[in-house]
Amino acid sequence: MIGPFGLTACMSYIGISPSSLDSSSRAPLIDVRAVECGYAGRTILEGVNLQVHRGQVVALIGSSGGGKTTLLRLMSRQIRPTRGTVLFDGQDIGVLDARDIYAVRRRMGMLFQFGALFTDLSVFENVAFPLREHTRLPESMIRDLVLMKLNAVGLRGARDLMPAEISGGMARRVALARAIALDPELVLYDEPFAGLDPISLGVAARLIRDLNDALGLTSVVVSHDLHETFAIADHVVMVANGRIVAQGSPDELRNSTDPLVVQFVGAQADGPVRFHMAAPDVAHDFGFAGGQA
Repeated sequence: MIGPFGLTACMSYIGISPSSLDSSSRAPLIDVRAVECGYAGRTILEGVNLQVHRGQVVALIGSSGGGKTTLLRLMSRQIRPTRGTVLFDGQDIGVLDARDIYAVRRRMGMLFQFGALFTDLSVFENVAFPLREHTRLPESMIRDLVLMKLNAVGLRGARDLMPAEISGGMARRVALARAIALDPELVLYDEPFAGLDPISLGVAARLIRDLNDALGLTSVVVSHDLHETFAIADHVVMVANGRIVAQGSPDELRNSTDPLVVQFVGAQADGPVRFHMAAPDVAHDFGFAGGQA
């Protein structure tokens, strides 16, 4: 599906170190150690330990509000943990200043939920944006790189269209081309399949797997679509109630007897995953006197 990219020859010019293609490397690219994190005094993650190894597609699954997107934000240092450390390529990103964290982020790509394209820029200009922002490449090379990325996602012919003129599935693919514009080592995907029709969903999933392998990437995918996610993932991590409750290969999670995993993978309404968010006592909220309704 994806032809030769010719990317490595450009990388030294861009000023980005080529990503390691040795997936056998024992040192993880991402190492989350005993992390706690929350918002407005509410704990979202507690005691989380997670390693993401080079070359893998790692899927984060679990019920809404369990902390999956918070994990992505920690990995990209959009937020800091209240306790614990997050290492990227052995470096504690929680202590970096603005200049250093921007340098680290240039080694990452992010596919936001629903794409988040710049609505006033064309497809071409959206993909060119990070190249113009972070490099000093001549326009002729930017043009070639943008067309190369768009060709990789099957949308070279849409270069002159505006985001309002393409479908939701196409917009997600443009966003993916933008996410890989700087040849990152790590790509983070926040619900890349949300709102897509079955064909677009299948195309997006295949692109994530194929680009990961062709470019030597490492990918972390947050998704609720278990069928497509299990089909492309090397390692699956289930997050529930602020903790990692299970992890392993897709087959290991399918065959798990853990009640939490069984409930989620089997789409069961009843089980150990909490339905109600923690809240004050009902009698307190509704003003019951002496426990009487």
